[in-house]
Amino acid sequence: METRTYHTDMKLQQREPKCFVSVVVPVYNEQDNIKLLHERIVDALSSLGSYSEIIYVDDGSTDQSLDLLKQVAQSDERATVIQLRRNFGQTAAMSAGIDHASGEVVVLMDADLQNDPQDIPKLLAKIDEGYDLVSGWRRNRQDHWLWRKFPSYVANRIISVITGVHLHDYGCTLKAYRRDVLANFRLYGEMHRFIPAFVGLVGGLVTEIPVDHHPRVHGTSKYGLGRTFRVILDLLTVKFLGSYAKSPIYLFGGSGLILVGLSLMTCLGMIVQKILYGVSFIQTPLLLLSALFFILGFQSVLLGLTAEMLVRTYHESQGKPTYVIRRVFSSRN
Repeated sequence: METRTYHTDMKLQQREPKCFVSVVVPVYNEQDNIKLLHERIVDALSSLGSYSEIIYVDDGSTDQSLDLLKQVAQSDERATVIQLRRNFGQTAAMSAGIDHASGEVVVLMDADLQNDPQDIPKLLAKIDEGYDLVSGWRRNRQDHWLWRKFPSYVANRIISVITGVHLHDYGCTLKAYRRDVLANFRLYGEMHRFIPAFVGLVGGLVTEIPVDHHPRVHGTSKYGLGRTFRVILDLLTVKFLGSYAKSPIYLFGGSGLILVGLSLMTCLGMIVQKILYGVSFIQTPLLLLSALFFILGFQSVLLGLTAEMLVRTYHESQGKPTYVIRRVFSSRN
């Protein structure tokens, strides 16, 4: 059996897949949905010929969710429950589930019953076609159009344009991933929605398929309009990591050179005013503006050099390569 290398606890370890698919479900105060959710997941996985596992991550629930999850784990050997010490957020819960998953393919989904487990076989079938990531597209999304659908539409368009990975629905949690593509990065903040962008940036094959979406029946939504602003800030991070993480001097140094150039142009304008119109240097704000541009430009260049040192320390101290290998072909294998 093939042995793959996975990234766990910040170290590359040799780990052999024990099952074909791992379904990871972060849970936060979903006591009314857990039993029915598990039944639907089991029913969806029953059509698969290979072994599977279900990992529930309790993200600091304050209701009876954990007790119900324990009951599920006791009654079904395929189910595993991970209890976090407090509410760390959806991305952290997903990361915990991924770290404990042993499948060759990892499927992520929400616990609110709005994602339909019956779509899991469709995602896996698409994975079998050779894709590294298959994202769900909630074409008929059952949410409020103003507070949820419209902000999501705008965010999806912006993310697609900036990252170059065009998807209709970045916010859909229901996605299937090959385990090896998840080994190339760690999740922080609320970065889970940008996994397709990260996979695309390292050359992974990403696609999406329409999936069902049901209205929420029990519990309350954990998302609000304010989350849109956090998405924009996270997008800036994704763009930086994707385009400039290897060479930050191109961003900071380039900005610095532009500012220094503006400083020289402002200084030249000040000299022209002096020669043609007799305007004293102390009578024009151009002197202060030129000095400000030069100082900001110089600091930006220094910041770029500092960032370059940090990047080299990050890669060299941990032995991290600056590339990602898809496959190795040899006549010996």
